[in-house]
Amino acid sequence: MRLIFMGTPDFAVGTLEALIEAGHEVALVVTQPDKPRGRSKKLQYPPVKEAALAHNIEVFQPKRVREAESIEYLKKYQPDCIVVVAFGQILPKEILEMPKYCCVNVHASLLPKYRGAAPIQWAVINGEKVSGVTTMRMDEGLDTGDMILKEEVTLAPDETGGSLFDRLAEVGAKLAVQTLQALEDGTAEFTPQDHEKATQVGMIKKSFGEMDFTKSAVELERLIRGLNPWPGTYTEYQGKTLKIWGATVEDGGDPSKAGTIVNVKKHSFGIQTKDGILVPTEIQLEGKKRMTAEAFLCGVSLEEGTVLGTNA
Repeated sequence: MRLIFMGTPDFAVGTLEALIEAGHEVALVVTQPDKPRGRSKKLQYPPVKEAALAHNIEVFQPKRVREAESIEYLKKYQPDCIVVVAFGQILPKEILEMPKYCCVNVHASLLPKYRGAAPIQWAVINGEKVSGVTTMRMDEGLDTGDMILKEEVTLAPDETGGSLFDRLAEVGAKLAVQTLQALEDGTAEFTPQDHEKATQVGMIKKSFGEMDFTKSAVELERLIRGLNPWPGTYTEYQGKTLKIWGATVEDGGDPSKAGTIVNVKKHSFGIQTKDGILVPTEIQLEGKKRMTAEAFLCGVSLEEGTVLGTNA
């Protein structure tokens, strides 16, 4: 097939590579504009742009793809299909009706659950046992189109947002190739979503990582995993940011002392929550490297009863 590929982050790169390897002609890659990063504010290419340039594929980076001049630009490529993976902009009707077959979206959830942004992180945060990838024929709604193919992925007990991201990216790449084959063969089946079962999730913000110890230890442990590697979870210890990258959960304790350091031992310590004790396994104090809790305790004298957080 002759394709236009639309995508931006790392998650989309594997699908682009898989489509090229499967022999499809990717005539154009559409991605978000370059963005300034770091203190130098130097413009940085989106990962999909880097991959496209490595394959000598033309790249188009409109600020708004729905503008008339952007639509006219795309028309000249006469695609059989447009494949969309975490592009970051809503497509107008004119683009949705442009390809010979349809616009196919590769979405990192088992639709209709987790429509919208950041379905991967929310699956971990919410304690889902199963996630997956759905390909769909796009319509004008947000992730509301008819489903084509699905594949489930079982979450590991220690699954993080990062590890699930990598696993679903691999599944999505394979599913995209299978979906285009089904469209070309005329064997694709289109299943309407049950809109009554739909759930919508929003973007992850850095502020989501601030730990609220009035929640349960189980909830906080899932939050830690879901927001790893970005933005990470954090609290405050003696005026410095303390990031917690990994933790386990223990029962018991005094819920009235939520946010208090407890059970300080040679190799470990706990943080009391509303329900249970959170036991950090990997932490990072502001200005320091990530380290195990045991290594942290070698250099810091924690006192039981110390209260963590900005309101301490």
